[in-house]
Amino acid sequence: MLPPALSDEQTVPFDDRGLAYGDGLFETVLLRAGKPVLWRYHTDRLAKGCQCLNIPLPFQATLDATWQGDCTAELEVLKLILTRGSGGRGYAQPDEVTPRLLSRRTPFQPSIQRWQQGVTVRLCNLRLSRQPRLAGIKHLNRLENVLARQEWSDTAIAEGLLADSEGRVIEATSMNIFWLQAGQVFTPFVDQCGVAGTLRAGLIDQGVVALGALSLDCLAEVERLWVANSVQGVWPVTTLLAADGSLLQRWAVSESDPFQRLAHQLLGFV
Repeated sequence: MLPPALSDEQTVPFDDRGLAYGDGLFETVLLRAGKPVLWRYHTDRLAKGCQCLNIPLPFQATLDATWQGDCTAELEVLKLILTRGSGGRGYAQPDEVTPRLLSRRTPFQPSIQRWQQGVTVRLCNLRLSRQPRLAGIKHLNRLENVLARQEWSDTAIAEGLLADSEGRVIEATSMNIFWLQAGQVFTPFVDQCGVAGTLRAGLIDQGVVALGALSLDCLAEVERLWVANSVQGVWPVTTLLAADGSLLQRWAVSESDPFQRLAHQLLGFV
């Protein structure tokens, strides 16, 4: 049986493989009145990640225990970190794997202003490397995202957009990307790199979003652009900047945004 989740006050041993190698996974879950939103999508993605990395998946009851109990606010964020645990010599895993599950809950308030007024985003110089075996899952090695986020410090810029080594737009540093073209909302394939977000998965399952490819050269030509995730909701993009700060495109914020409304219904924001 896997050990129960550690609280954030407990220390992680020096030989924990998540700390040493990024050998693990994480999930960031919106809690509403103490209940997880899109929980099935989060646990499904965690299960896929465990299968990919060959880490035993915690029992469902163990995962559920991380959000059960008294809630501290109407909205909270639950962060789960699952590592392979301790041990092993070098990169070789130990003969007996004992995964370590950590969890933390914190109060949360979304940025309603960004929902309503939209945001400015920029292109990042960093290019995502392609590794199909890790594509889609939320593994602990996020160094590409960390480096990309270091590219700007202007608080007026809400997000940075990342393309892969082939010049295809994949995601933002911590959000998925969506665009409108010819009456259809699309989101990029993440079969080579990138994270398959849970809000993205829910919208695909509902038939609201289709999968598509978008090159950097065509990005400024889309009719509408959004960045979104299962915690922050949907931010309409109003201004797109190049990596050097030059203006590439502007879009007006629509008083009626059906895509945002449908996505926020899934999150309980409307």
